[in-house]
Amino acid sequence: MSQLDLARLQFAMTSIYHFLFVPVTIGLALLTALLQTAWYRGGQVAYLRLTRFFGTLLVINVAVGVVTGLVQEFQFGMDWSGYSRTVGDVFGAPLAMEGLAAFFLESTFLGLWIFGWDKLSKRVHLATIWAVAAGSALSALFIMAANSWMQHPVGYKIDPSTGRPQLDDVWALFTNPVFLRGYLHVLLAALVTGSMVMLSVSAWQLRKVLRDDKDGAEDKADQNQAQGQGAPDAAKEAASAFRLSARLSLFILVPALLFAMLVGSELGVTEGKYQPMKIAAAEAQWETCQPCSFSLFQIGGGNNDQTPTQILEIPHLLSLLATNHWNGKVLGLNQVNSQYQQAYGPGDYVPNVFIQYWAMRVMAYLASLALLLGLWGLWLLRRERLTHARWFLNTAVWAVVLPFLINTSGWLLTENGRQPWIVQGLQLTRNGVSSSVSTTEVAISIIAFFLLYAAMAVIAAVLMTRHTRKGTGPLHQDDQPAPEMTY
Repeated sequence: MSQLDLARLQFAMTSIYHFLFVPVTIGLALLTALLQTAWYRGGQVAYLRLTRFFGTLLVINVAVGVVTGLVQEFQFGMDWSGYSRTVGDVFGAPLAMEGLAAFFLESTFLGLWIFGWDKLSKRVHLATIWAVAAGSALSALFIMAANSWMQHPVGYKIDPSTGRPQLDDVWALFTNPVFLRGYLHVLLAALVTGSMVMLSVSAWQLRKVLRDDKDGAEDKADQNQAQGQGAPDAAKEAASAFRLSARLSLFILVPALLFAMLVGSELGVTEGKYQPMKIAAAEAQWETCQPCSFSLFQIGGGNNDQTPTQILEIPHLLSLLATNHWNGKVLGLNQVNSQYQQAYGPGDYVPNVFIQYWAMRVMAYLASLALLLGLWGLWLLRRERLTHARWFLNTAVWAVVLPFLINTSGWLLTENGRQPWIVQGLQLTRNGVSSSVSTTEVAISIIAFFLLYAAMAVIAAVLMTRHTRKGTGPLHQDDQPAPEMTY
């Protein structure tokens, strides 16, 4: 593999790994804030315990996410100095805003929330977790503004003395049509991820209660009768608490998925206008069509196979997804490639069609499965059978992987579809790589990052799994926060 291939592989590895944690942070921060709000308004101790329980998962996730995010910052100078040197005057502005504003807002108030339980009033302490949620969303705003500029450059002019783009309209970054829909799509994906994590953890706890009830129901009944205990035991109280978190997660999950699908469809229309190659590759559409069908599955395909066998084609669907019109016209890969060759010179501007085609379908199909799971859960909740539905609880536990696969597929669709451009129409990826870093050095750093990330993954998994299994602890009406909240 060339230095360019290895540099792309390294950035893909670190970016995908980092984005496993980002949506969990954004989603869990908001859900934790909602739980604490419920406790603040109603005083129900179950909400307090749930707040501290899911808040611990949030803090563990933030700790790992911050470390993985810092690595990406260094890579811009280490592997992609050509990119940083060329477009740093534009790309650096939103990154600086993210570091100086959003990150410090999030980290400062997270510290106040962790250690302020007995030092701040309930109202002020509640405000700190909402500030954490706002900071995480604001951080995503600046990052998405930078990424959207790479997809559709706006608000810049070319410096005649250097030939490099310079930012001349910062507000154009935040009114970029790709950014407006892309950022909203990321926020909704984060809500889906956070609610699915909360649902999965709640389902695991509820399943544990069911299993304990089955194994020891008679012994517990005899013991309670002998001791004169008529109140529900700790397991029953835990089931009641995690039913509340499961209900909250379902109420967030289903609407968030529906809106994410709607916004994702509109984002496809926007990309069809500014990045027609990306949309054509997502359907492996080599020739211009009008109207255009959408295939649910295909055999073969790829950059060297322009005539794959497409299975179960849905008429007009691609036209709707790409243009919002029943008989909309979609340019084919060959036609767009010819246009780019005329505008930018000889070359092959077609991305990896195989990745593009299947990333689109993995994202769409798994999102549909998650939606069906959410609707199933709401139906059980309405019939008051959620806490005893073994099939649903077992499925929900394992469904925690769905949003991570969906998010990864979505980013593959977005970033792979831009290739071979690192900045659409301005700089090719091969021109952004560092010339002073050797292939061997990049390969060694990949191995080092892989080992480091593997160790971090094990640590994060152990900490989050151990905390999940521990549960909220016994619930008492006279429970008060500990003098200091520690993790």
